[in-house]
Amino acid sequence: MSGKTLCLALIALLGVSAARANAMAAGERLPLKPLSALGPLREPPYPGHLGPELVPIPEGVPLLAKPASAATPSKSVNRIKCQGMERMAFHIHAHLVIFVNGKARIVPYGIGIGPPLKGQNTKAGSFVTQGSCFSWIHTHAADGIIHLEGPAPRTYTLGDFFDIWGQPLSANQVGPARGHVTALFNGKYWDGDPRRIPLLRHAQIQLEVGKPLIAPVLIKFYGPL
Repeated sequence: MSGKTLCLALIALLGVSAARANAMAAGERLPLKPLSALGPLREPPYPGHLGPELVPIPEGVPLLAKPASAATPSKSVNRIKCQGMERMAFHIHAHLVIFVNGKARIVPYGIGIGPPLKGQNTKAGSFVTQGSCFSWIHTHAADGIIHLEGPAPRTYTLGDFFDIWGQPLSANQVGPARGHVTALFNGKYWDGDPRRIPLLRHAQIQLEVGKPLIAPVLIKFYGPL
C-alpha cells in the first residue's frame, strides 16, 4: 500500500458527519462582506506541491509557530479533550491559510497531538498518525487542513484551534506575528472577531497580518476530506 493510499484510508476511517456541523451554525448570521471592501488584493503565490491529503503545501516557507497541544490527557482546553484515540463519531475538515506581510506561513502538522509524534514520511510530505493523545481539533499534515472531531457534533471556532495550539489570536496578532489582522471566510471578508470564525465543514479561512493583502486561496477537498 502506498503512503498516499494509507493516509487517505486513515482519514476515511474517521467518518464524516458534515451536514450536522453546518446545521448547528445555520441560525447564526455571519459577519461577511464582499472582498471589494478591502480594496485591491494581490494574486496568491504558487500554492506548492500536493501533500499527503492532496492539498498544497507551500515550499520554502517558514512555520508560523511550532506544533503543540495545550490540551493533554489530564487537561482540557475550552472543554476540548486530548484522548488516547481519535474520536470517530463526528469528523469534518476545514482549511486555514496564513500570510504575514504578504508572505505565506505554514500551519504545521501535529497541532493538537501530544508528543512524541510518529507517522509516515511520504514523498508528498509527513503525515502524523500517532501521538500520546489526540485533541478533538488537530492537524495531521502541514497543509492547513484542520481535523475537527469528537464524541458529538459541535461547532468549534478558530479561537478554539489557536487555544489548542497554545498560540494567541486576536484582531492584532496571529501566533507570534503582530499587526492588523484581516480575515477571509469562504472567499469573503470576515468583518468581526477572528476568534469567532466557525470551523464548519469545508470552511476556507485565510488570516492576513499586515499588508499587502492576498486574494483568497481556495482549495479542493478530495475524497474523504
